[in-house]
Amino acid sequence: MNTNSGHFDETQAYQLSAAFAAIRDNIQTIVRGKQAVVEKILLCLLAGGHLLIEDVPGVGKTTLAKALGASIGATIGRIQFTPDLLPADVTGGSIWNRNTSSFEFRRGPIFTELVLADEINRASPKTQSALLEAMAETQVTVDGETRPLPHPFMVLATQNPIEQEGTYPLPESQLDRFLMKISVGYPDRVDELAILETHEVDGIVSKLRPVATLNDITTMTAMVSRVHIAPELRNYLIDLAGATRRHPSVAVGMSPRATLSLQRVSRAHAASRGRTYVTDDDVKAVAQAVISHRLILRPEATLSGTNAASVVADILRSVPVPYDRV
Repeated sequence: MNTNSGHFDETQAYQLSAAFAAIRDNIQTIVRGKQAVVEKILLCLLAGGHLLIEDVPGVGKTTLAKALGASIGATIGRIQFTPDLLPADVTGGSIWNRNTSSFEFRRGPIFTELVLADEINRASPKTQSALLEAMAETQVTVDGETRPLPHPFMVLATQNPIEQEGTYPLPESQLDRFLMKISVGYPDRVDELAILETHEVDGIVSKLRPVATLNDITTMTAMVSRVHIAPELRNYLIDLAGATRRHPSVAVGMSPRATLSLQRVSRAHAASRGRTYVTDDDVKAVAQAVISHRLILRPEATLSGTNAASVVADILRSVPVPYDRV
């Protein structure tokens, strides 16, 4: 990819959208009928963030993560979160070496480009918090020493609905570290028939071949940061954030970090469509996945059946776009 220019031009936009489509299509040879889901995962990756997938067991969350890793040549560290999981099981720790008569640091599964944190809400909040530094600063501090994590680095966490037995709600501070939250959903009839025909073959994901490299992902991420966003559209983002803070059903609205996150993912969405600039449609396309999990609703709103998704939809309808379409 051509990255010589500091300006994100139409040639680079075409290159990025073509690479985006190639990765998406490669994943979809394994994950059938979930194009919108696959695209959101890739948007999160290109925006340099972490993704939370909430859904019932068995709909393909783990397969999605493995297919993504295989498509970009990333190493995958899988952590199965359980009630007895300890922070050291995530980050690693110092082990006594008899041969050298000294402690040696043994890296945990967090030291990979793509970390699959499976059923993250089955572990205690203390263990969940072990991910916070890694997700926020791309580093891990153990025994007083700070160690950098690979780049690119992405946590792809799955969680079961919190109503299920044996789950813990994620702390608000950790939820805010996830750039996006999505659900997979059940496949339709045609796609489920295709799954029955193909997915009993052993090692189906291992047959995927990379269609991009980690260097390509780093380059694409840098390109995304140069996508133009007009001052008027930045004001629109601030208007949306302000509307969440004033909404009668919301106790805690979007933070400045959430507004920045919405801008980053909107840029990635525009670039994936081969454009060098962001429109309000880009913002609206990703708003639910970026905003909903960050809102804390008032208890009376929750009791009345209101959910975060309906609040975001209401805000998108009510906040005017501050410029005329060209």
